[in-house]
Amino acid sequence: VQLQASGGGLVQPGGSLRLSCAASGRTFEIYAWFRRAPGKEREFVAAIPRVGGGTRYAESVKGRFTISRDMAKNTVYLQMNSLQPEDTAIYYCAARVNRIITMYWPTDTYYDYWGEGTLVTVSS
Repeated sequence: VQLQASGGGLVQPGGSLRLSCAASGRTFEIYAWFRRAPGKEREFVAAIPRVGGGTRYAESVKGRFTISRDMAKNTVYLQMNSLQPEDTAIYYCAARVNRIITMYWPTDTYYDYWGEGTLVTVSS
């Protein structure tokens, strides 16, 4: 079982990046992105179910980030627009085997598998 995150890099403020999380080895029901900024705790960014509607976002990224999926490719994406220096962090994808209600999606302890992370640096 593996979650492979990619797409990070250096971008100027106001720029965009798209992160990818490719899952292999089994089926997951919930996918999420978390991030850890320098000197801070890991925090929730966004989550999406494998099937059906519904997404959830942290307040700090609403309107700027979009999570999406392509289950034919077993891949989840995070489109990040209008990036700001405070978005600088290591971004991790996470996945949960079983479905849970939306209110638990932002809680990292509910996820079963984690990718290694991809670094996003927003700087001029």
